[in-house]
Amino acid sequence: MTTTSVKRLPAENGVSGWEAISKRSFRVRSLEGNVSADWLIIGAGFAGLSAARRLLQLRPDDKIVVVDASEVGKGTSGRNSGFMIDVPHNLSSSEYSSDGLDATRLEMAQNRAAIAFAKEAADEYAMSSETFDPAGKINAAATARGMKLNISFGQSLRSSDEKHAFLDATQMREITGSDYYLGGLFTPGAVLIQPADYIRELAAGLSRKIDIFERSPVTSLTRESGTWTAVSGHGKVTATRVILGVNGHISDFGHFGGRLMHIFAYASMTAPFPAADVGWETSGRDRWALLPADSMGATVRKITSGGQSRIVIRTKYTYETTITVSEHRMAKMAREHRNSLDARFPRLKDVPFEYSWAGRLCLSRNHVPAFGEIEEGLYSACCENGLGTVKSTLAGMMAAELATGTTSRHLEQYMDHAAPSRLPPEPFAWLGINSVIRLQELRAGREG
Repeated sequence: MTTTSVKRLPAENGVSGWEAISKRSFRVRSLEGNVSADWLIIGAGFAGLSAARRLLQLRPDDKIVVVDASEVGKGTSGRNSGFMIDVPHNLSSSEYSSDGLDATRLEMAQNRAAIAFAKEAADEYAMSSETFDPAGKINAAATARGMKLNISFGQSLRSSDEKHAFLDATQMREITGSDYYLGGLFTPGAVLIQPADYIRELAAGLSRKIDIFERSPVTSLTRESGTWTAVSGHGKVTATRVILGVNGHISDFGHFGGRLMHIFAYASMTAPFPAADVGWETSGRDRWALLPADSMGATVRKITSGGQSRIVIRTKYTYETTITVSEHRMAKMAREHRNSLDARFPRLKDVPFEYSWAGRLCLSRNHVPAFGEIEEGLYSACCENGLGTVKSTLAGMMAAELATGTTSRHLEQYMDHAAPSRLPPEPFAWLGINSVIRLQELRAGREG
């Protein structure tokens, strides 16, 4: 018998605006008593729910149980910027595409497989265009260096015969209403999602056929006689096979220790303002989505619903060994967001932020996932390397295929990577990684 006690449970830092404005259509159920299943999935985010959906396709008669420490949409899955990106997006480098042509094409094929899987779910569960919108995205440049990065990225896309279009300052102003940007690079394959809505609607659809238990943190995981038992506060689940879709928390389950970086990304969402008249004059079209030309810059989105608009901005990162950040840190980051927003949209200075939050990214030093069968009958679909919407969707799909013995070209290619490499010991990792982040943010300048 082997037992692992879970070291730490997830924590929520601030209130995610995406979750706050989202509505759920199904009731919260918590785990009570003893439950037996064929499959247990821990984590109801992009990886866990994608694994559940793929299992339903492969083993429709099996009993599938999903447990989550929080509520669906409140954790990391409801705290990202809501981009499902098909083209390369490497956050560990200022240039999104830094690999060779073959690697770039493989990454795009994998990303698109995940997006197609998500689109099938969006179609089946009748998600609206506000939840799932295949509108593409713009890499926005605010500096001469950002323009050069866009040109370099465009050359990489052209080498792969990928559609893209360069936008000048006038076109950027027409889209965003802002004079801040010198130009942009549009790619049409990205999907814009309201992440909390997407996850909640996916869970609602799946809950017709599987059991999803929320507010049920797993505190220990035991294997005995070929069976896994997960213990929560008021119950336990026994299953032959377990898939962990817990992203960076995989280390708290005793795996990949000293190999994963936990990076906090910070975001704020404005209060609503009228979409018409002043809204158009100050912030352009009803909906647009900007990634920074330099990956350490500011991600900015405008959303509009019911005649009201909001702007969401994400910028600034820190590496932490804890799972919470202080209120002082949160307030400091909100001030940074205010400065970034005011520089872009000075006529919105009187529109306050209604929500500010932080979410944890998981990165590996060599930019590979924490994936595979890590013990007999125990599978990891973790470490999304900064693109959780797509990479975690793919990891969940692949974990389900691996665990069921399903062969596919995507799985064969996905399995072809090294293990996450080791980080330096603490406190050297903390000092080194945060120093690199600060230097990269300084270099990004007005992109942030």
